[in-house]
Amino acid sequence: MKTYCMNKKQVKKRIEKLKKLINHYSYQYHVLDKPVVSDAAWDSLKKELADLEKESPEFITPDSPTQRVSGKALSKFKKVKHEQPMLSLQDAFSFEEIKDWETRLKRLTAKKIDYYAELKIDGLAVSLIYKKGVLFRGSTRGDGRVGEDVTQNLKTINSIPLRLREEVDCEIRGEAFISKKNFKSFSKKYANPRNLAAGSIRQLDSGITASRHLDFMAWQLLGADKQDKESEKLIKLGVKPVPGKYCGDLSVVKEYFESIKRDELEYEIDGLVVSINDNHLMKELGVAGKSPRGAIAWKFPSREATTIVNDVRIQVGRTGVLTPVAILEPVKIGGVTISRATLHNKEEIKKLGLKIGDTVIVGRAGDVIPYVKKVLKELRAGNEKNFVMPSKCPMCGKPVEEDKGGILFKCVNLKCPARQRRRLYYFSSKSAFDIEGLGPKIISALLDNDLIQDAADIFDLKEGDLLPLERFAEKSAENLVEAIQKSREITLPRLIIALGIHHVGEETAADLAETFGSMEKFKKAGEEELTQIRDIGPVVAQSIHGWFNDEYNKKFLERLLGCVEVAPQYVRTGKNKKFAGKSFVLTGSLESMARTEAKEHIRKLGGNVNSSVSKETDYVVAGSEPGSKYAQAKKLGVKIISETEFKKMIK
Repeated sequence: MKTYCMNKKQVKKRIEKLKKLINHYSYQYHVLDKPVVSDAAWDSLKKELADLEKESPEFITPDSPTQRVSGKALSKFKKVKHEQPMLSLQDAFSFEEIKDWETRLKRLTAKKIDYYAELKIDGLAVSLIYKKGVLFRGSTRGDGRVGEDVTQNLKTINSIPLRLREEVDCEIRGEAFISKKNFKSFSKKYANPRNLAAGSIRQLDSGITASRHLDFMAWQLLGADKQDKESEKLIKLGVKPVPGKYCGDLSVVKEYFESIKRDELEYEIDGLVVSINDNHLMKELGVAGKSPRGAIAWKFPSREATTIVNDVRIQVGRTGVLTPVAILEPVKIGGVTISRATLHNKEEIKKLGLKIGDTVIVGRAGDVIPYVKKVLKELRAGNEKNFVMPSKCPMCGKPVEEDKGGILFKCVNLKCPARQRRRLYYFSSKSAFDIEGLGPKIISALLDNDLIQDAADIFDLKEGDLLPLERFAEKSAENLVEAIQKSREITLPRLIIALGIHHVGEETAADLAETFGSMEKFKKAGEEELTQIRDIGPVVAQSIHGWFNDEYNKKFLERLLGCVEVAPQYVRTGKNKKFAGKSFVLTGSLESMARTEAKEHIRKLGGNVNSSVSKETDYVVAGSEPGSKYAQAKKLGVKIISETEFKKMIK
C-alpha cells in the first residue's frame, strides 16, 4: 500500500494500526509462544510498515518495530547509574547449603517464609527502563551500581518490547541470552552461550548484535509485592518472564530442582534462583556484602559422565616435566566429546586409586577442563593394570629424575625432542618473542627437516630455506623471515620468559628484569641473591641458578644474545608508581592494545599482573568476550573495569 493512495491522516492511522498488529503478533509469538500467523505474513506486514515510514518519516516513533536496528555504530558506551543496585547472588551447590541458608534467614525474622524458584538463565543480566510504556533505556549490570547504556543493541532483541501493553513507568530486569540452536553456528569461536551473549550486547555496531538473534526473559519487575505475581504482571505488560514456580517450602523447591531436564530446554541454564516470595520481607532482610540475604543461586553440579580409562600416556612438557594423561573411551559431556583428561602427577593417580581399564566418573571443571573425578572400583573385572611412572623419558629414552618430594618426574635431557618442540612453541609465543606466523606446525616442519636445532637457529633462517617446505610460497616465506627480523629487538622480561626456565613466569620475569637490569647481571646471580627478590623462594632460585650453570644452556644463551638486541629496561617503581602494591588480571580481548602491551603498562606503573582471580586481586580488566575470570571476579566482589577505564588509569 502506497502513501499516494492515502492522505497524511490516513497514512498515520495505517501506521498506528500496523504497529499495534505487529506488536500483538510479537506478543503472541515471543511471550505466549502461540504464533497466530506465518512468518511470511508477519514479514509482509513489517515490510509495509517500513515502506510507509520511509515515505512519511515524520510518523516514525522510537517504539516502532522498524527501529530495532538503526543508526550509526557507536564509538563507546555511556555509563548508567542504577537507581537500585543490581546485586549478585550467593551460590549453593547442594540442598544442605540451601537448608543452611534458610536457617540463617529464620534467625533474622520470625515471619513466615515461602519461596519462589525460577530457572537461572545462562546469559547477561540487563535492566530495561520504560517511561509511559515506551522503552527509554537499556543497560548492563556492570559492577552492580554502574552499567553501560546498550539501548540500541537491546532494541535488536525481538522479545524485548519497544512499547509495553500498558502506559506505565517501570524497571524490568532480566537475562539476554542466545538459544542452543542459534549458538551452534558460533560454537567454534565462542566458549559458551553466555560469552557470546555478553559479547553481542557489548558490540558498538548494533547490526552485529542483530545478526546474533538473541532472546530475553525477565526475572524482576521492580516494585512488585510478591515474586509469584511478578510473572503474571510481566505477561500482561507484554514481557516474557523466566519460567518459575511458587514453592510453599524448601521441599517443593527441591522437587522442582530435581524435575528440571536441562538437555530438553532450548537454552542453557546453570541452576535455580531461589528467593523469598515476599519482596517487602526481602527488602527488610537487606544485603550481606554484595548479595541479597533473601535470595540464593542453587547451581547444578559440573556436568559428568562415566567412561573407561583405555590407557595412561606420558606428555613431556617444555621444562621436561612428565605429566600422565588418561586416554578415555570417547564420551560426550555437556555436548563436547572428551577423549583424554590430565592426571597431573603420581600423587593424583595414587589419591584416585586409578588403574588402566577402570571405569571412572569424568567431569569438566568450570564446564571446560576435563578431569577424572572418581574411580568406580565396584565395577572392576580383575584385569585392570597398575600404572607406574617411567624411569626413562618416553620421547628420548634418557633417565628421568624425581624431585625431592617424589611427586614430579622430569626428563633432564635438554635435547629431548619433546622438550625442544615445546620450548620452541613457547619461545615464539606472544608473551616471549611474539614471532607472527611461527606456530606449532611450522616449528614442527622446521625441526623435521633439520632446518633448526634450537631457538637461536630461527634467526639464521632465509627465504630459500623455507620454500622447499609444504605450505610455503615465496610471499609467505618472505613474510615469516620479515617477522623473525622484527622480533630481534626484545625487552629483558620477555627474553627471560623465552628462555623457558622452570618456575619462571611473566610476573617473576618482570621482577628479575627490574632487579638486575641486564642479562649479564642476571645470569651471574647466586641463589642467595635471588631469594632476596619478592616472591622468589629457594626452589625457584635453585631452578634459575641451575639453568645458567648448565653447559648446554650457556652455549645456547651466548648464541642467542648474538642474534638479538635487548631493549632498554624499564623500572617499574620509577617516579610514577600509582599501581604500587596493586594486582591486575586481564580477561577477554582488548581492542586498542595487545595483552603484552597492557601488562607492560601495569608493570611500568608498579603493579603486578596475575593469571588468576583471588580475593587479593584489586582489578580485573575485562575486554570483549571475557571468560571465567570475569565470573570469578563477580563472585568474589573484585572490581571489574572496562578497557576504556583502564586506558584512563594508565594515562
